[in-house]
Amino acid sequence: MSDWKSDQGWGPDFDAAMKPYALKGLEPARVILVYRKQLKVLSHRGEHWARTGGRMIHKAHDQGDLPAVGDWVAARIPESGEALVNAVLPRRSAFVRKVAGENATPQVLGTNLDTVLVVMGLDRDFSLRRLERFMTLAWESKATPVVVLNKADLAQDLATDLEVVKDITRGAAIFTVSALTGEGLAPLRDYVGPGKTVALLGSSGVGKSTLVNRLVGAEVMVTGDLKDDGRGRHTTTKRELIVLPGGGAIIDTPGLREVQMWAAEGGLAKTFDDIEALAKSCRFSDCRHLAEPGCAVKAALEAGELEDVRFDSWLELQREIEWLQKPGDTRGRPESKRRARLGHGKR
Repeated sequence: MSDWKSDQGWGPDFDAAMKPYALKGLEPARVILVYRKQLKVLSHRGEHWARTGGRMIHKAHDQGDLPAVGDWVAARIPESGEALVNAVLPRRSAFVRKVAGENATPQVLGTNLDTVLVVMGLDRDFSLRRLERFMTLAWESKATPVVVLNKADLAQDLATDLEVVKDITRGAAIFTVSALTGEGLAPLRDYVGPGKTVALLGSSGVGKSTLVNRLVGAEVMVTGDLKDDGRGRHTTTKRELIVLPGGGAIIDTPGLREVQMWAAEGGLAKTFDDIEALAKSCRFSDCRHLAEPGCAVKAALEAGELEDVRFDSWLELQREIEWLQKPGDTRGRPESKRRARLGHGKR
């Protein structure tokens, strides 16, 4: 195994998956950029512009089956010119959301992640409901979610903010930082290094690009000054994997204006494990927690042990996921079934 692959997290699972393609003369490469229909991949010979093979496009069920940032792929790479991607190797992890709009179509924001840094600003960006959505998809991704509360220098009541965040992150590590000043960044560097891939996810202007630059130790991402209202400017327009000089990678993504669910039953159960625990005590196993007798969830709501806003948020996310799983709508099938079909998640 070459050093470049090891530095990018290559392992025996990818070795085994690559063998049949190697017999056909294909080479392993990692997708480092996706911008509309353009791809750029990294191989032992460096970076190459690439396109997805026509047969692969024809066989794809939807966009979720096509190359995404972080994917290891089997590609035919000429001495010069465009590379051709023929297959995506089974993914270890994948952060997936539904694209904006009415279509039940997945959008893969990053794959083969070890850690997902969910970045939220301690300014006007602060939103517990949005954080619940991010955490649900982060847990579902099979990577380790870590909460990064950025702009600590702008926090009005940091102690209170931390308490309410702890109530909904269900055991995930939480760090308060200021990407602008460098405060609190040292512990985050433990998640970055040879063989590790980290993705940063958050809304527009939350400071992800500045955070990337701080973690890398170089100005690899364009950043924008604050607007007059104190909000950050949206600067990232493409999903990109940044190869770190010392090994490992960071995936930066455009700010997400909305975070729609994509079949994340497991992630929902983890993010709302307090409600899931209550539901086990309901009289009926199929209780909807609305008007059924003997409902432990409703009892907790009435006793003030469970907040209405948290229950409403759980209910909304559950309905979104159920909509994706409507009978006959194969586009919204659970991501776990997709991974099983593609071999994703096996290590």
